[in-house]
Amino acid sequence: MSPLNKLKVPKNVSVVICPPFVYLPLVKTKIALGAQDIFPGTQGAFTGEVSTAMVRAMGVTYVIIGHSERRLYIQEPDELIAKKVRGSVDAGLTVVLCVGESAATRKKGLSASKKFIQSQLSKNLALLKKDEKNKVIIAYEPIWAISTMPGARPDNPEQAVAMIAFIKKVTGGKVLYGGSVNSKNAIGFLEHPVIDGALVGGASLKPEEFQKIVEAAS
Repeated sequence: MSPLNKLKVPKNVSVVICPPFVYLPLVKTKIALGAQDIFPGTQGAFTGEVSTAMVRAMGVTYVIIGHSERRLYIQEPDELIAKKVRGSVDAGLTVVLCVGESAATRKKGLSASKKFIQSQLSKNLALLKKDEKNKVIIAYEPIWAISTMPGARPDNPEQAVAMIAFIKKVTGGKVLYGGSVNSKNAIGFLEHPVIDGALVGGASLKPEEFQKIVEAAS
């Protein structure tokens, strides 16, 4: 039996699984499916890309856009991210838009970090109407707190709460926290009402670890 089928999800918790494109057809579960990225074009010759129509046909209802790894390693520009957000909303997908500042920006202080995040949000949501922006779920990923990043250091709940409260004032929608959440620190973040959930990375690959995080969310 697949580990996903063994996952016990409390009634007050929503879980979305976002595997790589090639594994989407293999995931047979009642849990909601999400894609890790998307291409904004719907018609035309876009060799090698995966469109919103393709993932919808596989049962996908969520899509992650602007993940920190894509921004850093692929140098994905804000303009393209905005097009992906627009195309996904048009296709009826729920967008999880990732934003977050680097260690260099964070060293300049909280005000500098907020200014950077506000700029990201402004550019990435630029193609949406005002009443559409609160439909996009924001995932705050402080790059300096992600364990796979060089020189990473842990974030603390108080700092995360301050930033997420700021993001909520800007967008009016739900905000997740995504700074290397694991079973040991999950409750510390999720016990704060302003944090609506977690974007879980490496810890989601360990069934027992992920189960503990899901339980913490309840």
